[in-house]
Parts: sequence; structure tokens; C-alpha cells
Amino acid sequence: MILQKRTADQILIIFILVVLLVILGCISVLTGSADIGIKELYALFNGSVDDLARNILLTIRLPRILAAVIMGGALAVSGFLLQVFFGNPIAGPYVLGVSSSAKLFVALVMVFLLKSGRVFSSFGMIAAAFLGSLLSMGIVLSLAGKVRNMSLLVVCGVMIGYICSAITDFVVCFAEDSNIVNLHNWSLGSFSGTTIEHVRISVIIVFACLFLSFMLSKPIGAYQLGEAYARNMGVNIKALRVILILASSLLSATVTAFAGPISFVGIAVPHIMRGLFKTEKTLIMIPACFLGGAIITLICDDVARTAFAPMELSISSVTAVGLAPVVILLLLRRGERRSE
Repeated sequence: MILQKRTADQILIIFILVVLLVILGCISVLTGSADIGIKELYALFNGSVDDLARNILLTIRLPRILAAVIMGGALAVSGFLLQVFFGNPIAGPYVLGVSSSAKLFVALVMVFLLKSGRVFSSFGMIAAAFLGSLLSMGIVLSLAGKVRNMSLLVVCGVMIGYICSAITDFVVCFAEDSNIVNLHNWSLGSFSGTTIEHVRISVIIVFACLFLSFMLSKPIGAYQLGEAYARNMGVNIKALRVILILASSLLSATVTAFAGPISFVGIAVPHIMRGLFKTEKTLIMIPACFLGGAIITLICDDVARTAFAPMELSISSVTAVGLAPVVILLLLRRGERRSE
């Protein structure tokens, strides 16, 4: 009876999160420096809206909102998978240096192609970011064999991130191209300039990874209870680890390729969702993390583009200010529970 009530409560919370996301999306469409209201939005569906409003809604605001939703959800799910893999509550794509390494590879390839006058395709950006993510994960995993303390391992990941960020800043500062301004804005983290093509590609990659994670929900659940238990249940630990690494890296790489590095979403959202849903079950946590990441990232992006308009803040600045205190509070509470 208690289990049925908890399941009903979890379904209700997911429904509320979906409704909240839709409401926030509608508000975001109507929010911006251009004065566009419900009247213009209604005219868009009727086909009677003017060209300027149509262009703002369909080519600027809508792709940006969809990107914030999809990529914010992808970051949160990536963080959840990394936390499962490492068994560490502060593991995440930004903390472990995965996002920074992906950013470095994209910046290097982008600068090289800009100098040679070549076009950098969307899949090329994702491929570069994915290779960077795998490199960072490979270094962290190699250190994991020598470092038994998980906290020290996370510190090593942070140091890797700082090194990659420093090299990226060096590359951006000394690149010789008029388009380097766009590269600088991207390196700080922003959904500005996102196109509907980027959204389509992100949808394919992100939802493929989500589907794969759903299919592996039982092995992941067994892995959460310990490697020995998972082996006894017939789980192939090596294969599961590889899939977790690839899925989390691909999710993080997709976000970094199009929006640059975004901090703390991958760490904070899984913690918030665990507290909200009172569970670690993968079948619940994956949609919960996706919805939570989408909502939080959308709110932060709205703040980034409207708080000091027409000047725009980097999305990472807003997420850091808003989510870093949440992570600190959650970790303090976790420490208090362990000491009791």
C-alpha cells in the first residue's frame, strides 16, 4: 500500500514537472527585448503575423528555448549516469573535467578550420567534443586505478578541467580570425545563436542515449547496489561501464558542442530529484533528471538573456550562482546524516 502511494506520488510529481516546463516554455517565448505578446503568438498560428515577429519567434526564441530544454535535460542525465558510475555524489561532467576537455577539442578544431577557411559542421563539432570527453574520462579512469579515495579522484578531475580551460583560453586569445568573438562567447557557455538544425541533431542524439539508458535500467539498478550484487545478477560489469561512459560523454559532448560548458546542472539536478522523488531507481531518475535539468536550465537561460538586457550573461555564470549553493547545502546535509 505504501509502495503504491509512493508510485502515485512520483507520477504526480512528474506530471507537475511536465506542466511546469510547458508553462515556463510559453513564458520564455513571450519574454525578450522585442515586444512580442500573446496576440503575436496567436497570429503566428493563424499565419497572419508580420515577418519580423515570425523571424524572432521561429528562428531566435523557439530554437533557443528548445535547446535549453533538451541540453539542460541531457546534462542532468549525464550527471546522474556519472554519479552512478563513480558512486560519488559530486561527480558530474563539469566537475570531472569532461565538459572542459570537450570545449578544448572543439576550440582547437574550430580555430584550425577557421584559419583554413573551412566550414565546421554540427556533427564535426559533436565528434570533436566527444573525443575530448573520452580523453578526459580516460585520464580520470586511469587515475581511478591508482587513487582509491573518490574525493581525491574528483579533485583530479577538477584539476584536469582547469588545465583544459586554461589551454582553451590561450587558444581563443591568440586565434586570428574575425569570427573569434563567437568562439569566445561560446567558450563561456551560451544558447545564443542556436539554430533549429542544432536542435534536431540534439534531439536525435540525446533521446537515443535516454532510450539506451532506459533499456539498461535493470542492470544499472543492480550496479547501484554494488558490483558483487550486479555480478551475481548476471550483469556484465565491463560492458555496462563502457556504455555508461559512452552515454554520459556523448550527452555532455552534445551540449558542449552547441552551447559550450554549462556548470553545476549535472551535479545539482540529480541531488534535487533524489530528494524530491525519494528514490534512486533509474526508471524514475532518468525522466526526473531530464525534466528537472530542462526546467532549471530554461529558467537560468531566461535570467541570462533578460536580467541585464540588451547585455547577455553567460549561462554558466547564472547556473553557478544559482546551483552552487544548492550543491553545498546538499553535501552538508549528507555529511550531517553520516555523522549521526
